[in-house]
Amino acid sequence: MTPVIGFAGYSGSGKTTLLEHLIPLLKAQGLRIGLVKHSHHSIDPDKPGKDSYRLRHAGCNQTLLATKERHMIYFEYPEPERSEPQLDECLLQLDHSQLDIILVEGFRDQPIAKIEVHRPSYGKPLFYPNDHNIIAFASDETAPEGCTLPYLDLNTPQSIADFIVDWLRNH
Repeated sequence: MTPVIGFAGYSGSGKTTLLEHLIPLLKAQGLRIGLVKHSHHSIDPDKPGKDSYRLRHAGCNQTLLATKERHMIYFEYPEPERSEPQLDECLLQLDHSQLDIILVEGFRDQPIAKIEVHRPSYGKPLFYPNDHNIIAFASDETAPEGCTLPYLDLNTPQSIADFIVDWLRNH
């Protein structure tokens, strides 16, 4: 299985922005990166009127749209009482033979290695005291007193990328 590292933080803490900076830095290290992002919102990146949209909405449970640049796969879950997606289920849908690392945004309660993304100015509680899967603390301010985790400065994404590369080497 491909190594997986998550980013846990409350909405607005900067997880997506951090990942947006980290991905090119990690890619520059030669890493092939997969990403799984959990959303609480309904999404539909397809466009009404396009063939893929029309065929998908005709009733397919799974649709794979393939071009020479990319493949997109849609899984339809019409059950109204379906529970939230499971990370393990999502990870199985990726082609691990093409990846060196998978970054996960969301799924913060899953037992995977995670970096906590925290902004004290938001006044939200910390995750790391109750989550032993958190391996580092990233913030725009100093780490809380007594925090023994490696501290990562959100304002220096290169140092966070270096931490991830080191973690990956030791994984």
